[in-house]
Amino acid sequence: MESYPRAAVERAMKIQEVIMRAMAKKITWVQAGEIVGLCERQMRRWKQRYEEVGYDGLFDRRTGKPSPKRVAVATVEEVLRLYQERYADFNVRHFHEKLRAEHHIRLSYTWVKRALQMAGLVKKSRKRGVHRRRRPRRPLPGMLLHLDGSSHAWFQDDRRYDLLVLLDDATSEIYYAQLVEEESTATVMTALREVIERKGAFCALYSDRASHFFHTPKAGQPVDGNRPTQVGRALAELGIQMIPAYSPQARGRGERSFGTWQGRLPQELRIHGIPSMASANQFLRERYIAEFNQRFAVAAAQPGHAFLPVRGKNLDLIFAVQHERTVNKDNTVHLGPCILQIEKIAWRGTLVGCRVTVYEHLDSTWSIGYGPHIVGRYNREGLPLLLESTKPLGRRESLRSSRLPRPNTTNQPLTPKQNRTLHVL
Repeated sequence: MESYPRAAVERAMKIQEVIMRAMAKKITWVQAGEIVGLCERQMRRWKQRYEEVGYDGLFDRRTGKPSPKRVAVATVEEVLRLYQERYADFNVRHFHEKLRAEHHIRLSYTWVKRALQMAGLVKKSRKRGVHRRRRPRRPLPGMLLHLDGSSHAWFQDDRRYDLLVLLDDATSEIYYAQLVEEESTATVMTALREVIERKGAFCALYSDRASHFFHTPKAGQPVDGNRPTQVGRALAELGIQMIPAYSPQARGRGERSFGTWQGRLPQELRIHGIPSMASANQFLRERYIAEFNQRFAVAAAQPGHAFLPVRGKNLDLIFAVQHERTVNKDNTVHLGPCILQIEKIAWRGTLVGCRVTVYEHLDSTWSIGYGPHIVGRYNREGLPLLLESTKPLGRRESLRSSRLPRPNTTNQPLTPKQNRTLHVL
């Protein structure tokens, strides 16, 4: 009898014992297969081999012979060398894609992963947590969008930036991805406005409960729907519902997407020699978002989309931080360190004592609105800019979806309809 490893001998002894018990009809062949881990037909084959050859027939004939599917030693060394010298900060999936695309090494993902783990270059994955049920995707693009930011060392140094990402729940397609100094009201509004201008108004936005999305009276408690933030007000004007998430697991689709971003984007920035946030954002817009979508976006469950065109809305005013102020006696409005001077207007003698809306635009300029009128535009230092017209804004530039009456500048009594709407001025 040939020399076999101890494990092979022990397995043959176990199979012999089970076959003998089945032949003695103490157990069935089905039960014998369950004990050994084989099907009933295979156990009967082992019995036939045992009867023909004897105990030696229970050994695996492949033992001690090299596998015909073995990988050449030179290929193994090349894979390990590439990972150590060029791709040491890549995750296994990303590295496997680079092997196929750029180095034409056609090995399976499982083989590459095991080879890196056996060489001590990659740690084994931690055990999965508790089982959670996956929430079904929305059937149409535009029904639900996820917006979140991830703080990370994207340039693999001590600089940390927030990556703002807007992705569609139905397809996981990325509509917007940019690095910013900090996730804030202004950066979130910039992202939302760009997507709405390009795609249209969507149905709902799913986000965490950060202070620029929701007002939460007490930490861990439900949000206060009666006190909208600037982002909430802007989306409400467009008819977009806001949905708060109460745990990271609830935002699982977005959280998994950020895991992919953190495992790939820093390495792509390093390989392409991109050192700054401005050049990284240009790279994202011009190239990487399209590559990311091509790799990870999926088809929607149903044809079509749920985006609606935005008509009759002035997005420049909607996506601006709005402040309510009272005009001082010298026709100025104070907003922090800025003093905004209102020039004389033709349709009213003075705005002293009137409540106006000060718009802080995304480009850091200012404007003042009174009813349907814009009565002043200013640069970021508060210096006046030339107004194109002092007439009421047209339908596309209206501050609200419906026209408001002119302020009453005569001594005539107000009509009942004017009495109903005057309180908003």
